[in-house]
Amino acid sequence: MSDNERIERDFNARDEDEKKAFLEETWCDQCQEVNLGMVEPVEYELNEIIFIEGKCKKCGSIILTELTDDEF
Repeated sequence: MSDNERIERDFNARDEDEKKAFLEETWCDQCQEVNLGMVEPVEYELNEIIFIEGKCKKCGSIILTELTDDEF
């Protein structure tokens, strides 16, 4: 496996409260606002870092959340 290989993960396997937090407690760089919400979440691992990526509910821009060790 190369360092740049994206490994798909199952966002829906997360517990309901965790999913709700990721989908609602977001920061959109485009809107410069917090907690606008995210749709179409995709979870993956890249270079041993877990990401959750989706689209801002307000403007549709990509929102990328990098999970730290205390978040999973």
